[in-house]
Amino acid sequence: MSSSNFGAEYLVRAKDRPIPELTLKKTRLHVLDTLAAVVSGHQLPAGQAGMRLAKRLGGAPEATVLSTPLFKCDAIQAATANAMAAHGDETDDSHLRGRFHPGCSIVPAALAAAELFGASGRQMLHAVAAGYDIGARAVLALGFPEHEAARFSTHTIGGQWGAAAAVIALAPLSLQQAHWALSYTAQQVSGIPYWRKDKDHIEKSFDFGALAARNALFTVIAVQAGWTGCVDVLEGSESYLSAFGFNPSPNELTLELGQRYEIEAATIKKWCVGSPIQAVLDSTKFLIDAHGLKANDVKKVVITMPDDRMHIVDNRDMPDVCVQHLAAVALLDGTVSFQAAHDHARMQAADILAMREKITLTPSHELTLAKPARQATVAIELMNGQLVSRHTVSVLGTPENPMHATQVEEKALDLVTDLLGDRAAARLVAAFDTKDHERPVADILNNIFTH
Repeated sequence: MSSSNFGAEYLVRAKDRPIPELTLKKTRLHVLDTLAAVVSGHQLPAGQAGMRLAKRLGGAPEATVLSTPLFKCDAIQAATANAMAAHGDETDDSHLRGRFHPGCSIVPAALAAAELFGASGRQMLHAVAAGYDIGARAVLALGFPEHEAARFSTHTIGGQWGAAAAVIALAPLSLQQAHWALSYTAQQVSGIPYWRKDKDHIEKSFDFGALAARNALFTVIAVQAGWTGCVDVLEGSESYLSAFGFNPSPNELTLELGQRYEIEAATIKKWCVGSPIQAVLDSTKFLIDAHGLKANDVKKVVITMPDDRMHIVDNRDMPDVCVQHLAAVALLDGTVSFQAAHDHARMQAADILAMREKITLTPSHELTLAKPARQATVAIELMNGQLVSRHTVSVLGTPENPMHATQVEEKALDLVTDLLGDRAAARLVAAFDTKDHERPVADILNNIFTH
Protein backbone atom coordinates (compact mmCIF):
# COMPACT_ATOMS: atom_id res chain seq x y z
CA MET A 1 0.00 0.00 0.00
CA SER A 2 1.51 3.32 -1.05
CA SER A 3 2.17 5.69 1.82
CA SER A 4 1.16 8.57 -0.44
CA ASN A 5 -2.38 7.19 -0.33
CA PHE A 6 -2.20 7.02 3.48
CA GLY A 7 -4.80 4.33 3.58
CA ALA A 8 -7.45 5.93 1.36
CA GLU A 9 -8.20 2.50 -0.08
CA TYR A 10 -8.21 1.07 3.45
CA LEU A 11 -10.61 3.70 4.74
CA VAL A 12 -13.29 3.44 2.05
CA ARG A 13 -13.67 -0.24 2.98
CA ALA A 14 -12.93 -0.03 6.71
CA LYS A 15 -16.48 0.04 8.08
CA ASP A 16 -17.28 -3.34 6.55
CA ARG A 17 -13.85 -5.01 6.78
CA PRO A 18 -13.69 -7.62 9.58
CA ILE A 19 -11.42 -6.88 12.51
CA PRO A 20 -10.35 -9.28 15.29
CA GLU A 21 -13.00 -9.89 17.93
CA LEU A 22 -10.69 -8.81 20.76
CA THR A 23 -9.97 -5.57 18.91
CA LEU A 24 -13.69 -5.00 18.47
CA LYS A 25 -14.25 -5.51 22.21
CA LYS A 26 -11.41 -3.12 23.05
CA THR A 27 -12.90 -0.55 20.68
CA ARG A 28 -16.27 -0.84 22.39
CA LEU A 29 -14.64 -0.09 25.76
CA HIS A 30 -13.01 3.04 24.38
CA VAL A 31 -16.32 4.17 22.90
CA LEU A 32 -18.02 3.56 26.26
CA ASP A 33 -15.27 5.42 28.09
CA THR A 34 -15.64 8.37 25.73
CA LEU A 35 -19.44 8.39 25.94
CA ALA A 36 -19.16 8.65 29.72
CA ALA A 37 -16.61 11.45 29.33
CA VAL A 38 -18.97 13.31 27.00
CA VAL A 39 -22.00 13.02 29.29
CA SER A 40 -20.06 14.09 32.40
CA GLY A 41 -18.06 16.71 30.50
CA HIS A 42 -21.17 18.58 29.39
CA GLN A 43 -21.56 19.70 33.01
CA LEU A 44 -18.15 21.40 32.98
CA PRO A 45 -17.09 24.74 31.44
CA ALA A 46 -15.73 23.25 28.21
CA GLY A 47 -18.85 21.17 27.65
CA GLN A 48 -21.11 24.12 28.47
CA ALA A 49 -19.17 26.26 25.98
CA GLY A 50 -19.65 23.64 23.28
CA MET A 51 -23.38 23.39 23.96
CA ARG A 52 -23.87 27.16 23.82
CA LEU A 53 -22.22 27.32 20.43
CA ALA A 54 -24.19 24.36 19.08
CA LYS A 55 -27.49 25.90 20.21
CA ARG A 56 -26.56 29.23 18.65
CA LEU A 57 -25.49 27.79 15.29
CA GLY A 58 -28.15 25.08 15.25
CA GLY A 59 -28.83 23.75 11.78
CA ALA A 60 -30.74 20.70 10.64
CA PRO A 61 -31.33 18.07 13.38
CA GLU A 62 -28.81 15.59 11.99
CA ALA A 63 -26.94 14.39 15.09
CA THR A 64 -27.28 14.33 18.86
CA VAL A 65 -25.56 16.45 21.49
CA LEU A 66 -25.30 14.06 24.44
CA SER A 67 -26.14 16.60 27.11
CA THR A 68 -28.89 16.47 29.68
CA PRO A 69 -31.38 17.18 28.21
CA LEU A 70 -30.44 15.97 24.73
CA PHE A 71 -30.85 18.11 21.66
CA LYS A 72 -30.10 17.70 17.97
CA CYS A 73 -28.36 20.03 15.56
CA ASP A 74 -26.31 19.70 12.39
CA ALA A 75 -23.61 17.06 12.43
CA ILE A 76 -20.68 19.49 12.47
CA GLN A 77 -21.99 21.29 15.56
CA ALA A 78 -22.92 18.06 17.36
CA ALA A 79 -19.45 16.62 16.81
CA THR A 80 -17.86 19.88 18.00
CA ALA A 81 -19.99 20.11 21.14
CA ASN A 82 -19.52 16.46 22.13
CA ALA A 83 -15.77 16.67 21.54
CA MET A 84 -15.51 19.76 23.75
CA ALA A 85 -17.22 17.79 26.51
CA ALA A 86 -15.16 14.65 25.88
CA HIS A 87 -11.92 16.36 26.91
CA GLY A 88 -13.57 18.72 29.38
CA ASP A 89 -12.95 16.51 32.39
CA GLU A 90 -9.56 14.83 31.68
CA THR A 91 -11.12 11.39 31.90
CA ASP A 92 -10.71 10.57 28.20
CA ASP A 93 -8.25 8.02 26.87
CA SER A 94 -4.72 8.56 25.53
CA HIS A 95 -2.19 7.01 23.17
CA LEU A 96 1.37 7.32 24.41
CA ARG A 97 3.31 6.55 21.24
CA GLY A 98 0.90 8.59 19.16
CA ARG A 99 1.21 11.53 21.58
CA PHE A 100 -2.49 12.36 21.51
CA HIS A 101 -5.88 11.72 23.11
CA PRO A 102 -7.72 9.78 20.40
CA GLY A 103 -11.15 9.20 21.92
CA CYS A 104 -12.13 12.83 22.50
CA SER A 105 -11.81 13.65 18.79
CA ILE A 106 -12.43 10.37 17.00
CA VAL A 107 -15.50 9.08 18.88
CA PRO A 108 -17.59 12.32 18.77
CA ALA A 109 -16.79 12.67 15.06
CA ALA A 110 -17.71 9.04 14.42
CA LEU A 111 -20.96 9.29 16.40
CA ALA A 112 -22.11 12.32 14.40
CA ALA A 113 -21.06 10.76 11.10
CA ALA A 114 -22.78 7.48 11.96
CA GLU A 115 -26.05 9.31 12.63
CA LEU A 116 -25.67 11.43 9.52
CA PHE A 117 -24.90 8.51 7.20
CA GLY A 118 -27.10 5.85 8.82
CA ALA A 119 -24.27 3.57 9.95
CA SER A 120 -24.72 0.56 12.22
CA GLY A 121 -23.08 0.04 15.59
CA ARG A 122 -20.56 -2.41 14.16
CA GLN A 123 -19.69 -0.09 11.29
CA MET A 124 -19.09 2.75 13.72
CA LEU A 125 -16.82 0.59 15.89
CA HIS A 126 -14.82 -0.41 12.80
CA ALA A 127 -14.50 3.26 11.79
CA VAL A 128 -13.36 4.25 15.28
CA ALA A 129 -10.66 1.56 15.20
CA ALA A 130 -9.52 2.87 11.80
CA GLY A 131 -9.36 6.38 13.26
CA TYR A 132 -7.00 5.23 16.01
CA ASP A 133 -4.88 3.47 13.37
CA ILE A 134 -4.49 6.55 11.16
CA GLY A 135 -4.22 9.13 13.95
CA ALA A 136 -1.36 7.34 15.68
CA ARG A 137 0.50 6.56 12.45
CA ALA A 138 0.25 10.19 11.31
CA VAL A 139 2.30 11.23 14.34
CA LEU A 140 4.68 8.27 14.29
CA ALA A 141 5.55 9.02 10.66
CA LEU A 142 6.86 12.46 11.63
CA GLY A 143 9.87 10.77 13.20
CA PHE A 144 10.20 12.67 16.44
CA PRO A 145 12.54 10.95 18.91
CA GLU A 146 10.66 9.51 21.86
CA HIS A 147 11.70 12.20 24.34
CA GLU A 148 12.09 15.06 21.87
CA ALA A 149 9.61 17.88 22.42
CA ALA A 150 7.71 18.58 19.21
CA ARG A 151 7.56 22.22 18.10
CA PHE A 152 3.83 21.83 17.49
CA SER A 153 1.04 20.08 19.35
CA THR A 154 0.80 16.43 18.35
CA HIS A 155 -2.42 16.28 20.36
CA THR A 156 -4.18 18.30 17.67
CA ILE A 157 -2.42 16.62 14.75
CA GLY A 158 -3.13 13.02 15.74
CA GLY A 159 -6.71 13.92 16.51
CA GLN A 160 -7.29 15.59 13.16
CA TRP A 161 -6.03 12.63 11.15
CA GLY A 162 -7.86 10.16 13.39
CA ALA A 163 -11.22 11.93 13.32
CA ALA A 164 -10.99 12.48 9.57
CA ALA A 165 -10.21 8.81 9.03
CA ALA A 166 -13.23 7.70 11.05
CA VAL A 167 -15.60 10.02 9.19
CA ILE A 168 -14.17 9.08 5.78
CA ALA A 169 -14.69 5.43 6.73
CA LEU A 170 -18.37 6.03 7.52
CA ALA A 171 -19.22 8.32 4.62
CA PRO A 172 -20.30 7.03 1.22
CA LEU A 173 -17.21 8.38 -0.56
CA SER A 174 -15.48 7.14 -3.68
CA LEU A 175 -11.76 6.41 -3.56
CA GLN A 176 -11.04 9.70 -5.31
CA GLN A 177 -13.19 11.59 -2.81
CA ALA A 178 -11.34 9.90 0.05
CA HIS A 179 -8.06 11.16 -1.42
CA TRP A 180 -9.48 14.67 -1.58
CA ALA A 181 -10.73 14.47 1.99
CA LEU A 182 -7.27 13.44 3.17
CA SER A 183 -5.82 16.40 1.27
CA TYR A 184 -8.14 18.83 3.04
CA THR A 185 -7.23 17.17 6.33
CA ALA A 186 -3.53 17.79 5.68
CA GLN A 187 -4.26 21.46 4.96
CA GLN A 188 -6.13 21.83 8.24
CA VAL A 189 -3.45 20.22 10.40
CA SER A 190 -2.34 22.71 13.04
CA GLY A 191 -1.62 23.10 16.72
CA ILE A 192 0.76 24.92 19.04
CA PRO A 193 1.41 23.49 22.51
CA TYR A 194 0.64 26.66 24.44
CA TRP A 195 -2.62 24.98 25.47
CA ARG A 196 -0.74 24.31 28.71
CA LYS A 197 -1.44 27.96 29.63
CA ASP A 198 -5.22 27.49 29.46
CA LYS A 199 -6.68 27.98 32.93
CA ASP A 200 -10.29 27.16 32.04
CA HIS A 201 -9.81 23.94 30.03
CA ILE A 202 -11.88 25.40 27.19
CA GLU A 203 -9.21 26.09 24.57
CA LYS A 204 -7.48 22.86 25.59
CA SER A 205 -10.68 20.92 24.94
CA PHE A 206 -10.95 22.55 21.53
CA ASP A 207 -7.31 21.78 20.74
CA PHE A 208 -7.45 18.14 21.83
CA GLY A 209 -10.93 17.21 20.62
CA ALA A 210 -13.29 19.69 19.03
CA LEU A 211 -10.94 21.14 16.41
CA ALA A 212 -10.46 17.70 14.89
CA ALA A 213 -14.08 16.57 15.16
CA ARG A 214 -15.35 19.79 13.59
CA ASN A 215 -12.84 19.69 10.73
CA ALA A 216 -13.49 16.02 10.01
CA LEU A 217 -17.24 16.49 9.53
CA PHE A 218 -16.78 19.72 7.57
CA THR A 219 -14.21 18.12 5.26
CA VAL A 220 -16.28 15.10 4.32
CA ILE A 221 -19.50 17.08 3.90
CA ALA A 222 -17.64 19.56 1.66
CA VAL A 223 -16.25 16.78 -0.51
CA GLN A 224 -19.70 15.24 -0.76
CA ALA A 225 -20.98 18.64 -1.87
CA GLY A 226 -18.60 18.60 -4.84
CA TRP A 227 -15.37 20.09 -3.56
CA THR A 228 -12.36 18.63 -5.32
CA GLY A 229 -8.78 18.55 -4.08
CA CYS A 230 -5.27 17.25 -4.47
CA VAL A 231 -3.84 13.78 -4.08
CA ASP A 232 -0.44 12.52 -2.90
CA VAL A 233 -0.34 15.10 -0.09
CA LEU A 234 1.92 13.09 2.17
CA GLU A 235 5.22 12.86 0.31
CA GLY A 236 7.48 15.08 -1.73
CA SER A 237 8.96 18.54 -1.17
CA GLU A 238 5.55 20.07 -0.48
CA SER A 239 3.69 17.68 1.75
CA TYR A 240 2.45 16.95 5.24
CA LEU A 241 5.67 15.13 6.09
CA SER A 242 7.99 17.81 4.73
CA ALA A 243 6.12 20.52 6.60
CA PHE A 244 5.80 18.82 9.99
CA GLY A 245 8.35 16.05 10.04
CA PHE A 246 11.47 15.90 12.21
CA ASN A 247 12.96 12.79 10.64
CA PRO A 248 10.06 11.70 8.45
CA SER A 249 9.38 8.01 8.00
CA PRO A 250 6.77 7.61 5.22
CA ASN A 251 6.71 3.86 5.74
CA GLU A 252 5.12 4.39 9.17
CA LEU A 253 2.00 5.78 7.54
CA THR A 254 0.85 2.39 6.35
CA LEU A 255 3.12 -0.01 8.24
CA GLU A 256 1.04 -3.07 9.23
CA LEU A 257 -2.16 -1.14 8.55
CA GLY A 258 -4.97 -3.66 8.90
CA GLN A 259 -2.77 -5.98 10.94
CA ARG A 260 -1.59 -3.88 13.90
CA TYR A 261 -4.49 -2.08 15.56
CA GLU A 262 -3.40 1.03 17.41
CA ILE A 263 -6.40 0.97 19.69
CA GLU A 264 -4.68 -1.98 21.36
CA ALA A 265 -1.91 0.45 22.40
CA ALA A 266 -4.30 3.07 23.81
CA THR A 267 -4.85 3.71 27.51
CA ILE A 268 -8.13 4.04 29.39
CA LYS A 269 -7.64 6.11 32.52
CA LYS A 270 -8.58 4.87 35.95
CA TRP A 271 -8.46 8.41 37.34
CA CYS A 272 -10.29 11.41 35.85
CA VAL A 273 -7.12 13.50 35.81
CA GLY A 274 -4.21 14.34 33.51
CA SER A 275 -2.28 11.34 32.17
CA PRO A 276 1.06 12.12 33.91
CA ILE A 277 -0.74 11.97 37.29
CA GLN A 278 -2.16 8.45 36.88
CA ALA A 279 0.90 6.67 38.32
CA VAL A 280 1.07 9.10 41.24
CA LEU A 281 -2.51 8.35 42.23
CA ASP A 282 -2.03 4.62 41.69
CA SER A 283 0.91 4.73 44.13
CA THR A 284 -0.84 6.99 46.63
CA LYS A 285 -4.01 4.89 46.66
CA PHE A 286 -1.95 1.72 47.13
CA LEU A 287 -0.20 3.21 50.19
CA ILE A 288 -3.45 4.47 51.69
CA ASP A 289 -5.07 1.05 51.38
CA ALA A 290 -2.02 -1.04 52.30
CA HIS A 291 -1.18 0.92 55.44
CA GLY A 292 -4.57 2.31 56.41
CA LEU A 293 -3.19 5.84 56.11
CA LYS A 294 -5.10 8.87 57.32
CA ALA A 295 -4.24 12.49 56.62
CA ASN A 296 -3.06 13.02 60.19
CA ASP A 297 -0.50 10.22 59.77
CA VAL A 298 1.38 12.11 57.05
CA LYS A 299 4.48 14.14 57.88
CA LYS A 300 6.11 14.47 54.45
CA VAL A 301 5.48 13.30 50.90
CA VAL A 302 8.02 13.04 48.08
CA ILE A 303 6.68 12.41 44.58
CA THR A 304 9.20 11.41 41.92
CA MET A 305 8.12 11.77 38.29
CA PRO A 306 9.65 11.69 34.80
CA ASP A 307 11.40 15.00 34.14
CA ASP A 308 10.06 15.33 30.60
CA ARG A 309 6.42 15.72 31.64
CA MET A 310 6.51 16.99 35.20
CA HIS A 311 6.03 20.58 34.05
CA ILE A 312 2.64 19.65 32.58
CA VAL A 313 1.20 18.97 36.06
CA ASP A 314 3.43 20.96 38.44
CA ASN A 315 1.41 23.48 40.50
CA ARG A 316 -1.17 24.03 37.77
CA ASP A 317 -4.22 26.25 38.18
CA MET A 318 -6.69 23.55 37.11
CA PRO A 319 -7.42 20.93 39.79
CA ASP A 320 -7.56 17.96 37.42
CA VAL A 321 -4.03 18.56 36.11
CA CYS A 322 -2.30 19.69 39.34
CA VAL A 323 -0.38 16.80 40.85
CA GLN A 324 0.22 18.39 44.27
CA HIS A 325 -3.46 19.21 44.67
CA LEU A 326 -4.64 15.75 43.62
CA ALA A 327 -2.15 13.98 45.88
CA ALA A 328 -3.41 16.14 48.75
CA VAL A 329 -7.03 15.28 47.89
CA ALA A 330 -6.18 11.56 47.84
CA LEU A 331 -4.51 11.72 51.25
CA LEU A 332 -7.38 13.66 52.77
CA ASP A 333 -10.26 11.73 51.15
CA GLY A 334 -8.71 8.30 50.73
CA THR A 335 -9.32 8.50 46.96
CA VAL A 336 -9.97 11.06 44.20
CA SER A 337 -13.53 11.18 42.90
CA PHE A 338 -14.64 12.86 39.69
CA GLN A 339 -16.24 15.64 41.70
CA ALA A 340 -13.15 16.24 43.82
CA ALA A 341 -10.90 16.36 40.76
CA HIS A 342 -12.97 19.18 39.29
CA ASP A 343 -13.64 21.26 42.41
CA HIS A 344 -11.82 24.54 41.72
CA ALA A 345 -12.89 26.14 45.00
CA ARG A 346 -11.35 23.35 47.03
CA MET A 347 -7.90 24.24 45.75
CA GLN A 348 -7.93 27.09 48.29
CA ALA A 349 -9.27 25.04 51.22
CA ALA A 350 -7.13 25.24 54.36
CA ASP A 351 -6.69 21.47 54.73
CA ILE A 352 -5.64 21.11 51.08
CA LEU A 353 -3.11 23.93 51.33
CA ALA A 354 -1.72 22.50 54.55
CA MET A 355 -1.26 19.07 52.97
CA ARG A 356 0.34 20.58 49.88
CA GLU A 357 2.97 22.16 52.12
CA LYS A 358 4.09 18.63 52.98
CA ILE A 359 4.47 17.56 49.33
CA THR A 360 7.70 17.82 47.34
CA LEU A 361 7.88 17.08 43.62
CA THR A 362 11.15 15.64 42.32
CA PRO A 363 12.09 15.18 38.65
CA SER A 364 13.80 12.01 37.49
CA HIS A 365 15.53 11.57 34.15
CA GLU A 366 15.80 7.87 34.92
CA LEU A 367 12.02 7.61 35.01
CA THR A 368 11.80 9.51 31.74
CA LEU A 369 13.84 6.76 30.09
CA ALA A 370 12.15 3.90 31.95
CA LYS A 371 9.91 1.40 30.21
CA PRO A 372 6.96 1.35 30.32
CA ALA A 373 6.60 5.13 30.35
CA ARG A 374 4.86 7.37 32.91
CA GLN A 375 6.11 5.62 36.01
CA ALA A 376 6.15 7.39 39.38
CA THR A 377 7.20 6.84 42.99
CA VAL A 378 5.42 8.19 46.05
CA ALA A 379 7.31 8.07 49.36
CA ILE A 380 5.50 9.09 52.56
CA GLU A 381 7.18 9.76 55.88
CA LEU A 382 4.72 9.15 58.70
CA MET A 383 4.42 10.99 61.99
CA ASN A 384 5.72 7.89 63.80
CA GLY A 385 8.93 7.99 61.75
CA GLN A 386 8.03 5.12 59.44
CA LEU A 387 8.77 5.55 55.72
CA VAL A 388 6.47 3.85 53.20
CA SER A 389 6.80 4.06 49.43
CA ARG A 390 5.31 2.70 46.25
CA HIS A 391 6.78 2.71 42.75
CA THR A 392 4.13 2.24 40.07
CA VAL A 393 5.66 0.69 36.98
CA SER A 394 2.61 -0.17 34.88
CA VAL A 395 -0.22 2.29 35.33
CA LEU A 396 -3.68 0.77 35.61
CA GLY A 397 -5.41 1.16 32.25
CA THR A 398 -2.29 1.00 30.10
CA PRO A 399 -1.66 -1.83 27.61
CA GLU A 400 0.77 -3.34 30.14
CA ASN A 401 -1.89 -3.30 32.89
CA PRO A 402 -5.27 -2.96 31.18
CA MET A 403 -8.52 -2.30 32.97
CA HIS A 404 -10.98 -5.16 32.75
CA ALA A 405 -14.31 -4.54 31.08
CA THR A 406 -16.05 -4.46 34.46
CA GLN A 407 -13.63 -1.78 35.68
CA VAL A 408 -14.32 0.40 32.64
CA GLU A 409 -18.04 -0.10 33.12
CA GLU A 410 -17.80 0.81 36.82
CA LYS A 411 -15.92 3.97 35.92
CA ALA A 412 -18.60 4.91 33.38
CA LEU A 413 -21.38 4.32 35.91
CA ASP A 414 -19.57 6.52 38.43
CA LEU A 415 -19.39 9.32 35.87
CA VAL A 416 -22.95 9.27 34.55
CA THR A 417 -25.36 7.69 37.05
CA ASP A 418 -26.06 10.90 38.98
CA LEU A 419 -26.73 12.69 35.70
CA LEU A 420 -28.75 10.08 33.83
CA GLY A 421 -30.27 7.94 36.57
CA ASP A 422 -29.72 4.22 37.13
CA ARG A 423 -31.62 2.89 34.12
CA ALA A 424 -30.17 5.17 31.46
CA ALA A 425 -26.68 4.72 32.94
CA ALA A 426 -27.07 0.95 32.69
CA ARG A 427 -28.24 1.27 29.08
CA LEU A 428 -25.20 3.42 28.27
CA VAL A 429 -22.88 0.77 29.74
CA ALA A 430 -24.55 -1.93 27.64
CA ALA A 431 -24.52 0.12 24.42
CA PHE A 432 -22.61 -1.09 21.34
CA ASP A 433 -22.42 -4.62 22.70
CA THR A 434 -23.05 -7.47 20.27
CA LYS A 435 -26.83 -7.05 20.42
CA ASP A 436 -26.43 -3.52 19.05
CA HIS A 437 -23.98 -4.30 16.27
CA GLU A 438 -26.46 -4.24 13.42
CA ARG A 439 -28.70 -1.49 14.79
CA PRO A 440 -28.34 2.06 13.45
CA VAL A 441 -26.27 4.24 15.77
CA ALA A 442 -29.12 6.77 15.89
CA ASP A 443 -31.37 4.05 17.37
CA ILE A 444 -28.71 3.01 19.88
CA LEU A 445 -28.35 6.59 21.15
CA ASN A 446 -32.12 7.07 21.29
CA ASN A 447 -32.47 3.87 23.31
CA ILE A 448 -29.90 5.05 25.85
CA PHE A 449 -31.20 8.53 26.42
CA THR A 450 -34.90 8.58 25.57
CA HIS A 451 -36.08 4.97 26.19
